[in-house]
Amino acid sequence: MHSWKINKLQVTNFRNLQPDVLEFSDSINCILGENGNGKTNILEALHVLIKRKSFRKNASFPQYLGIDGESPEIYFSSVFKDENENKMPCSGKMRDKTSEWYLDGKPSKRKLDVGIVFINPFDSNTFHLTPAFRRNWVDSHLSQVSDVYKKLLSQYTQMLRFRNNLLSKKPNKFREQILASDPQFIKASIELTNMRIDFLNQINPFITETFFKIFSEEHELMISIDSKVAGSSEEFLQKILQENFEKDIIIGHTSYGIHKDDYVLLFDGLNSFDYCSLGQQKMSYLSLLFAYIELFRYKFKTFPIVLIDDVSGELDRFRWGRLIDYLETSKFQVLITTANEEFKKELEKIEGSVKFFVTNGSTQKLS
Repeated sequence: MHSWKINKLQVTNFRNLQPDVLEFSDSINCILGENGNGKTNILEALHVLIKRKSFRKNASFPQYLGIDGESPEIYFSSVFKDENENKMPCSGKMRDKTSEWYLDGKPSKRKLDVGIVFINPFDSNTFHLTPAFRRNWVDSHLSQVSDVYKKLLSQYTQMLRFRNNLLSKKPNKFREQILASDPQFIKASIELTNMRIDFLNQINPFITETFFKIFSEEHELMISIDSKVAGSSEEFLQKILQENFEKDIIIGHTSYGIHKDDYVLLFDGLNSFDYCSLGQQKMSYLSLLFAYIELFRYKFKTFPIVLIDDVSGELDRFRWGRLIDYLETSKFQVLITTANEEFKKELEKIEGSVKFFVTNGSTQKLS
């Protein structure tokens, strides 16, 4: 993973954003303005540029396209730079079904080799309530630090889709096809589970440390996996799939597998959802995200770009004050939005920070 930071960004026809050229600081970038004016859209545009997808649920081209766009196309123009001031231009044109991307003026189908982390404290509630969100959180964040995991997860998803399609449609000789493909399905299940466990073992030492750094409270935090596959042999999993085979045929999908695994965020050894206040849950979730950033740095010797969407409304003044202190001493590039006037004043005190003010999609850099 290369040490790129966003230097300049311009987007045209993306949601309500005007095609202003934004020039960012290497450290803290404060995006200010009243709610509903387009602050989060700037974060989203950068995320789409790097990841080719939004951090918003079910968002796609029709939602990205600005209603005032004269043509059904979105244009991206940007410059990234590294620690040696080397610059990398990146541009693109996105349509409903196709897109074109260019690096250094040359056509490229590869996504940018740039790490990025989106932090929204509102997601804490979804994380604690929804197993599918927790599974996706681990899969997406682990995929960003491991190409091997990302590739194998894609293969497993295809195998699961193939298996479920056979169970649902029941074509001729579907039983034989499933039995023939199950050994590879089982092997992938075990490998992915072992990589998930290894990932949790790597991130856990950072969570407690990060919680204390940001919130100045001593608690032991860790995330653990709830998996029936962990520690199982191929023979045992084959037996379980066979025992569930007739039931799966009736219901039309695979009822047992790592796609059903779950994760638990523990706070002093207890399930944070069951035993923590909403405030502690949000603090724990934020600590998990910042711990991931520290793990990212440990693995790649560089930080990802960090997008933070209005955290001030979800924390009390003391805690967001500690967060500002943490950001000020950190080495990663941050784009952070807020509509909170007091929070804005504290952010503006950070040396080297750059301020932008957004009004009806138009962004002005403040002196």
